[in-house]
Amino acid sequence: MSEEERVFPEPNPARPSPGGGSETRSRIGVVVTGVVGASLVALYAVTTPFVAPALRRVCLPFVPATEAQVENVFKALRTASGTLVDIGSGDGRIVISAAQRGFQASGYELNPWLVWFSRYKAWREGVHHRTSFHISDLWKVSFAQYSHVVIFGVPQMMDELELKLGNELQSTAKVVACRFPFPTWVPDHTAGEGIDTVWVYDAKTFKSHRQQGTMTTPRHPDTQTPRHTDAKTP
Repeated sequence: MSEEERVFPEPNPARPSPGGGSETRSRIGVVVTGVVGASLVALYAVTTPFVAPALRRVCLPFVPATEAQVENVFKALRTASGTLVDIGSGDGRIVISAAQRGFQASGYELNPWLVWFSRYKAWREGVHHRTSFHISDLWKVSFAQYSHVVIFGVPQMMDELELKLGNELQSTAKVVACRFPFPTWVPDHTAGEGIDTVWVYDAKTFKSHRQQGTMTTPRHPDTQTPRHTDAKTP
């Protein structure tokens, strides 16, 4: 062994450095933290559009319409022309079916994922030129331009929506309520039965009742016949 080798011995490559284990654990910790953080961000991005509507004053949950409900809507309308809007359009099946029947149809929906999916479905079905889907709160939109309105509502919203549509719609418009009827309007006719029942309201009728100071009371729970009361003025 030379004098130089004795003074400056070569390091042993097999011997680990004193801090090697802690450095490895630190790198693993950073990777795990990054993966968990990315997963939480992705989960937030996916679930927020579904959860956010439930935090509003009235929750309009996404419950897909059955085939029978879709058929009953258009059977009850008895027409296939004009403009149609679906309030709370979900996955777009009402809007797309309307476009396939000849309507110029629009949908308003709070959930952006459902809106994007609806646009894709309309493109796939070849009716994208007759449809439009909007990410919007129904209470911030005017529906005055539509001749036909479809709503799959919930009881908590029907009173307020009745007032909104009564103020905005033209007297030639028709409103179709699915699953739950409006509280005071008298339906022109109905289609289907049970959960598939749809109620059709003529705007000319409910507007004239309002102008004449006549209102209708909600249906009595023990009967299907609407009752009328005349509003007395002082």
